[in-house]
Amino acid sequence: MAKRLILGLEINRFSMRTFLTKRTTLLALLFLILGLIGLVDVFHTRYLNDAVNAWDAASDPGNRALAEAMKEAVFGNSSEVHREAPWTLYIVNYMYMLYTGSGIIFVVSLGELLRVRLFEKTAAGFITMGLAMIFAGLFTIASDLNLLHIKALFFSTNTKAAMWLMLPLYFIYIPLILAELYLLLTQKRTLARRLTVPVLLLSLFAELSEYYIQSSLFNMNEARHLWTTYPLITLYFLISSIAVSAAFMMLYAFIVYREQLSENMFRSLIRLLKHIALYCVVILGAYEATAYLFVDQKWAQIILFGPFRWYFVTYLIFAIGIPFLLLYREHGKYFLKMAAAVSIIIGSYLGRFIFVYGANAYPMSDRFGTGYEKYGEYEPVLSMIFVPPSLSEILICIGSFGVALFVYSLINTLFDVSLITKNRNHHTSS
Repeated sequence: MAKRLILGLEINRFSMRTFLTKRTTLLALLFLILGLIGLVDVFHTRYLNDAVNAWDAASDPGNRALAEAMKEAVFGNSSEVHREAPWTLYIVNYMYMLYTGSGIIFVVSLGELLRVRLFEKTAAGFITMGLAMIFAGLFTIASDLNLLHIKALFFSTNTKAAMWLMLPLYFIYIPLILAELYLLLTQKRTLARRLTVPVLLLSLFAELSEYYIQSSLFNMNEARHLWTTYPLITLYFLISSIAVSAAFMMLYAFIVYREQLSENMFRSLIRLLKHIALYCVVILGAYEATAYLFVDQKWAQIILFGPFRWYFVTYLIFAIGIPFLLLYREHGKYFLKMAAAVSIIIGSYLGRFIFVYGANAYPMSDRFGTGYEKYGEYEPVLSMIFVPPSLSEILICIGSFGVALFVYSLINTLFDVSLITKNRNHHTSS
């Protein structure tokens, strides 16, 4: 393929028609269309619907239509974040995508720093996949925050707020990832070799900062004791994210690198990723076995013995049980390892769902200044607060997968990041 050289970086020349007809791009566009449908519905709900407020109700107290509209606004399924459950599928998907993408980059950066040869050959593809998932997570959270909130993040400095701290973090973190990718793609340059170690160290520091700030964001929500009493929440995010990251890396390696690497190198790569996933699954299992001894009893009862118990059991089976049985064998078939990876991916998503929605199950309020209590206005009609995801939320989350696929497909089309290092060095400019 013809190339052009810009700042030492070889960029492929390609036609837009070729790019748009690639299978990865077509699948991404399908997901993006579904996400766009969800966005249009949410935008209409937020900005184009007539608002029903207390003034309307007071001005015409006998109007049954107004009463129904008020009821729908408070208790209905109107594709918007509900007052009684403000942490929804948007947050689940944001956590899953962002933490997984960051986990992939963390593992690869650490491997490069330790000069793991297998990661040196495959780092560009893995890091691009991680970067694509980070953009998918940001797409989800941008859909969750309305335009006024996003504007406030930029123009209202609040260093004590964990949500605001995410803004400068990403403005530093994403350029660091791009710098790391640039160094990988221009590996022959002297400057690139000199900058690799400091960039990797900065990247690892940013990764750990991200997990710490995210855990602080949840830990500050005193109305939801599932989060505030969850032990070592930063460690939980890190371990669970690395487990699912290793699973995605195994699948990616099987699809992309199986034909490029020699049989011995490919087997070694899968074995390395299998061990990372297995160790994290074991630690995660031990963590889940003890964590609920420290969690507020009301939430522990709801998760372990209440309406969430089947979600929790299914999560344990898919994220811990099945992967442990399939990965424990040292010499298993590739099919078993890929099945374990898929199981971790599915189970981990359910784990994020339980973590977010479980905290909504018994929301608290300090409305009298005497301590947090369950929201009194919902007690006559609900024993547990649970608002299932609306169709628009689901479509937007599907759209985030389209964002990830599109970003990866575009970067791969431009720079051939899916090729191992050895193959890239043999290419010549034309």
